[in-house]
Amino acid sequence: MISTEPRQEVLVLYLSTSALDSPVVGWSRYDGTGRTRPTSGDSDEPPYKSGLDALLDGWRLFQASQLLPPYPGHEYDTSFLKHEFFFEKFGPAGSGEVDKTPG
Repeated sequence: MISTEPRQEVLVLYLSTSALDSPVVGWSRYDGTGRTRPTSGDSDEPPYKSGLDALLDGWRLFQASQLLPPYPGHEYDTSFLKHEFFFEKFGPAGSGEVDKTPG
């Protein structure tokens, strides 16, 4: 029996700054509905130009990375992408067949 309860979709956007209207520099997408199976590198273009565009399309922001100042003397070190934002949508569970189209 296939569940009819809503399933979560998660969109992770890495932005160039901590402002939601700044450009997307990296992203990941996870589909708990089972309707699609997005993978890293399946598109050269981000799904949205900014975090604000994701909000305008109905995604709900549920987590933003904590802003931590760099340790003195390490202001220009490179590391992980700091400005990470998690968004969610809920949709019906898929039929079991997976849509292979990216994005």
